[in-house]
Amino acid sequence: MILGAGDRSSAGNSFDPRPVLIVTGLVQEARIAAGPGLTVICSSSDPKQLRVLLAGFDPTTIRGVVSFGVAGGLDPKLKSGDIVVATEVMAGDRRWLTALEFSEELLAGIGIGGRRVIRGGLAGAEKVIGARAAKAALHSETGAAAVDMESHIAAAYADKSGLPFAALRVISDPASRALPTLVSTAIKPNGDIDVAKVLRGIARNPATIKALVSTGIDFNRALRSLRGCRGLMLDVGGLVTADL
Repeated sequence: MILGAGDRSSAGNSFDPRPVLIVTGLVQEARIAAGPGLTVICSSSDPKQLRVLLAGFDPTTIRGVVSFGVAGGLDPKLKSGDIVVATEVMAGDRRWLTALEFSEELLAGIGIGGRRVIRGGLAGAEKVIGARAAKAALHSETGAAAVDMESHIAAAYADKSGLPFAALRVISDPASRALPTLVSTAIKPNGDIDVAKVLRGIARNPATIKALVSTGIDFNRALRSLRGCRGLMLDVGGLVTADL
């Protein structure tokens, strides 16, 4: 799914009028990100689909790439709702440094209200890393603060296209909490949650209700925090014009 949001600019504007590409995994993230000066891609948490979308996307139509959304926590100190501003993204033996800076003033502002903002690495994964042991192992191996399934693909695309890249991710499931398998398997191709599939899973295994409720609380907290980060997309590295 691609959401185009226009690229209007004033006649005397010295900034590049092209939009910034925002890469997300879930439709909820895409809806938060969408707005003037930004073009949003939603992968539906499917790395293969994201690669297909980016393969058909013309890099000359944008001026930068930002990975934006929720992530799984790897650093045990981080809680749901905490914000990770990536310094680098790593996947396997590949590593990409971020080249765009978010406004320090705005970063300080989004930390108000108990949300922690840190700078750290993001690990890229081709499948959901949901088990506590798997999160601990990945943290030990990479030192990354969080993991998601889009940032490494977005970083590789930006690098190949010669575009600047940044990533901002909010912790949804912290390192101390296992993500129920049902959550990762109930995402529709359009990025929506398949509620019927969730209900069928609960009917088969009622014991999952407690874990699903906790996961839902964490996810909603992460989305609220992500909405508070929305303004950063308009000020990343001076890429987006101030009059949008």
